[in-house]
Amino acid sequence: MKFEVHVIADRCKECGICIEVCPRQVLRMGNEINKYGYRYPIVVAEDRCIGCRNCEYHCPDFAIFVKKVE
Repeated sequence: MKFEVHVIADRCKECGICIEVCPRQVLRMGNEINKYGYRYPIVVAEDRCIGCRNCEYHCPDFAIFVKKVE
């Protein structure tokens, strides 16, 4: 089963929780800055995503979500 990880950059406040709770190191902090001046995570290994949604469930700003790909 495959999953897509989507980051809504302008909602992110650079807390890094999503990166810390990911058991497969799918995300890392990027260098780009959103319109509020925060860096946001980027997907570096989407093929490793197991769809646990830890990133989605723990994000306080609803800035990330995981979608199952058929």
